[in-house]
Amino acid sequence: MPHAVTIATPGLQALILCGPGSSFPTFTANPDENPKALLPIANRPMVWYPLEFCYRAGITNITLVCPPSAAAAIDTALKTNPFLTSLPFPRPDLLAPKDLDQNTGTAEILRLPELQEVVTSDFLVLPCDLVCELGADKLLQAWMVKSASLEDLVGDLRSHGPRSGGLGVWYPTKTTAIPPIKGEETDFVATVPLPSTSVLPPKGSLFPNMHNVVYSMPTDSLKDMIEEKKGFPTRHALLRQHPRVRMLTTHRDAHIYIFPHWVMQLIKDNERLETIGEDVIGWWVKAGWQKGLSTKVGLDKVLRRSDSGKQDGHVSPGGDNTANPRKLKLDSRVTDEPNTVITAKNGSNGSHHDDTSSQDGHPSETEVAVPPMLAYIHPAPPAAPAPNTPHLPIIRRVDTAQLLLQISLQLAKLPSIEEVGSPDLASPFAHARKVAYPEGVKSRTTIAKADSLVADNVTVQEKTSIKECVVGANCQIGEGAKLSQCLLMDGVVVGKNCKLTKCIVGKRAEIGEGCTLTECEVQENLLVEAKTEAKDEKFMSSSGLEATEEDLEDDSDEHSNDDNEDEDSS
Repeated sequence: MPHAVTIATPGLQALILCGPGSSFPTFTANPDENPKALLPIANRPMVWYPLEFCYRAGITNITLVCPPSAAAAIDTALKTNPFLTSLPFPRPDLLAPKDLDQNTGTAEILRLPELQEVVTSDFLVLPCDLVCELGADKLLQAWMVKSASLEDLVGDLRSHGPRSGGLGVWYPTKTTAIPPIKGEETDFVATVPLPSTSVLPPKGSLFPNMHNVVYSMPTDSLKDMIEEKKGFPTRHALLRQHPRVRMLTTHRDAHIYIFPHWVMQLIKDNERLETIGEDVIGWWVKAGWQKGLSTKVGLDKVLRRSDSGKQDGHVSPGGDNTANPRKLKLDSRVTDEPNTVITAKNGSNGSHHDDTSSQDGHPSETEVAVPPMLAYIHPAPPAAPAPNTPHLPIIRRVDTAQLLLQISLQLAKLPSIEEVGSPDLASPFAHARKVAYPEGVKSRTTIAKADSLVADNVTVQEKTSIKECVVGANCQIGEGAKLSQCLLMDGVVVGKNCKLTKCIVGKRAEIGEGCTLTECEVQENLLVEAKTEAKDEKFMSSSGLEATEEDLEDDSDEHSNDDNEDEDSS
């Protein structure tokens, strides 16, 4: 029976964005019945991981946001899937805005009226495909110390101190822990060091890896800009204010964002903002050093506190969400020392007054303090870790089939609770046992428990070899089958003497006897004929092969070009 969260809640709301899964065409061909959020990662539904991330930090005000077409499937899973029903109380809310579709950008989602009504405090935004072993409590601590505002915490409308800033997470994609993923998305992020302090950071804190963001965009957008402008244009204002700029091109935005509530108003007022990572953060951080941009995007209007004494109905992480919202102000911060802010006038790091205030301590009408957007840059694991080196937490987006396979295999290597001896010593992603149903495994079989997971009610016949694999519940593995680096979802049937290598097999699919498949994907409920030999193929039913609008447009363009060539030749 699931237990309720007993630790103190930080008072933030969490939004988990459940997209359509267009990057998984083999397994989400019908996103209404098989939404991306329910694809299994190491035998758990994908959405379980961000939910567990929130509950682990005591965040219980959680809203899952999905398209209306996927709401029924996700709601059913929340009520019936054993991994989701075992999560603590209270249950997450499910919100399906009527205007949300597959093409809605992340910032556009937050602009929808349903989201504007739901979000009433500082909030956390997560993707449904996030696997993050790092505790959210450490991120919240870093945000509250380095970026949140004490004035916002207590709701002091008369104060003219800085507003709360935000925090994002970036992780390296080129690591030794996971083989290189061909075509994996990356993001360009430029950071500057935080102001130095004489106080040493607490042991285990994230402060040494915290930076100020000054530029952010997807690497693809960066390449397009470089190609268009024949180089990387760097504004002199940025270099004058920040001589030490660190630029990263092989990291990726984890889409973990801690935002103050005023960001919702900024997005509402700016229809030009389509995505969070490129638009909201991109414009926000540039406004910190580019003169006049804060006014252009409306940041100054949003950041100025009203002197009318009216509250905007939000609460803060330091307060009780059940309190009268008129008594507390939303954005928050608890800190021992004043965190720095960046002014839109000259971008210099200053104190609570100085550049943003006139002599009487009140801000001038032409200046506004732009709060910092901080970045936690997750370190890469060492190539050859020394003995007794602490385990580096896993942070990864899982938004392609290759990542689904590789992350599942990496999680399968985590020691089980049975091996460690106590849940407190195990990873939060550890399973109770590596082989959940040993009674179903016949004699004379080989299962590499160190790097494999075998779920409940799996039957394995004799002379079978399973190495570095994840096998879902209710699977049947035939006699003499050889499985290596494979992911089998629930209910898969593998025939006798099959050889599968680096394959992903969808739910209730059947692999005929004597098949040899390498680096293949098999759609759910599909039968692969016996004796099939294939490499790097996607086995899909005809219903999953319909041409998209883009395909049809490309075909029409090709036909028109052919017609033009024929006319020219004639």
